[in-house]
Amino acid sequence: MSRETLLAHAMVELADTLVDDFDIVDSLTMLSDRCVDVLDVAAAGIMLVAPEGDLRLMTSSSDAMRIVELFELQAQEGPCLDCFRTGEAVVNQDLATVNGRWPRFSAVALTAGFRSVDAVPMRLRGHVIGALNLFRTEVGSLIETDVLAAQALADVATIAILQHRTALDTRLVNEQLNQALNSRIVIEQAKGKIAQSGRLDMQDAFVRLRTHGRNHNLRLVVVASNVVDGTLTLDDLDASHT
Repeated sequence: MSRETLLAHAMVELADTLVDDFDIVDSLTMLSDRCVDVLDVAAAGIMLVAPEGDLRLMTSSSDAMRIVELFELQAQEGPCLDCFRTGEAVVNQDLATVNGRWPRFSAVALTAGFRSVDAVPMRLRGHVIGALNLFRTEVGSLIETDVLAAQALADVATIAILQHRTALDTRLVNEQLNQALNSRIVIEQAKGKIAQSGRLDMQDAFVRLRTHGRNHNLRLVVVASNVVDGTLTLDDLDASHT
């Protein structure tokens, strides 16, 4: 399929998340995966602001990127943080030449095999709720249409999240976001358990979890919780299809 067709499909998928039973983790995971499909990037990840005001990692399309993004949060330097703080896109950053800007982050990202990074804000009318990170394994520049496509995908996800929040009071919003962050921990535990038992990589383990959840109309965190407590094993999970 052409990039334009892939982008259209991604927009439709994101629009389909605008339902009563909105699953933030699953929707943002889908968004990061579609960014890799549509854009000229090796990996994509998303950070959202927590009720306490600090950024938290929500999803990454690769384990290598996840480790780098966690370091970015720990070191408090990097493209996603700059993008969130300013509300402006950070694009076409060659990691070999920006060491003065993010010395610790750049070193870790380069060691992980990434060569350039971009970040676009998740923002609506000046309200910034997070940022979308894009990592590439080769030096190069995202063309303007790719940057616009990335911002469009981030905007749709932002609208979905904020629209859902408007239906809830502040207390429930904070509770839901904390639940989403806690869900991410459970999902990572389940990925590790499935990966170990089946000698799978973490991404394949995650696909098995998500495929089973979608096939049985179960929330991703429910499937993950059942794996963690032993109710579900690798043999119980539906096989993924490529």
